[in-house]
Amino acid sequence: MAFQLDDLPYAHDALGPYMSAETLEFHHDKHHQAYVTNGNKLLEGSGLAGESLEGVIRQSFGQNAGLFNNAAQHYNHIHFWRWMKPNGGGALPGKLATMVDRDLGGVDKFRADFINAGLTQFGSGWAWLALKNGKLEIMKTPNGENPLVHGAAPLLGADVWEHSYYIDYRNARPKYLEAFFDHLVNWEHVEEMLEAAS
Repeated sequence: MAFQLDDLPYAHDALGPYMSAETLEFHHDKHHQAYVTNGNKLLEGSGLAGESLEGVIRQSFGQNAGLFNNAAQHYNHIHFWRWMKPNGGGALPGKLATMVDRDLGGVDKFRADFINAGLTQFGSGWAWLALKNGKLEIMKTPNGENPLVHGAAPLLGADVWEHSYYIDYRNARPKYLEAFFDHLVNWEHVEEMLEAAS
């Protein structure tokens, strides 16, 4: 199973003004492409070439750092592009909204806690909404790590590596995270991932 870079599900300029075409050109076309290229090189001879992407991530974690980092970042970014859409944000779909109320104390608390996870992730990493043992959880992970290696299913991830926001927001990570949550999130993709993980 070779990794490959799919086209963005929208035009490079479709997420403006919250994420610029320049950011997407660097982030998708260069950074994500590098994870694919390097991941394919590291996959050769690893003994994991026949595995699914999720299998490669789980089996390389703690065993093959180079392969893990590139495979996990490939997975994270495949979904990151789908977790956003033009005119995103807004109301949460039914099942997700019900579970957010039950497990996370409502949408406002979920928003605050998710943004805080992204703000308090030191250095590069991700903020997550994940499903673990049937309940929603907010998580944060360093570098390319994701909930798959912590017994959870990722449902939404915000990339807090500087290449995700520096062109548009410079060092204002809070503004980026607020714009992501309020104006970019594709809640339908989050709900699809919840249905698949339930």
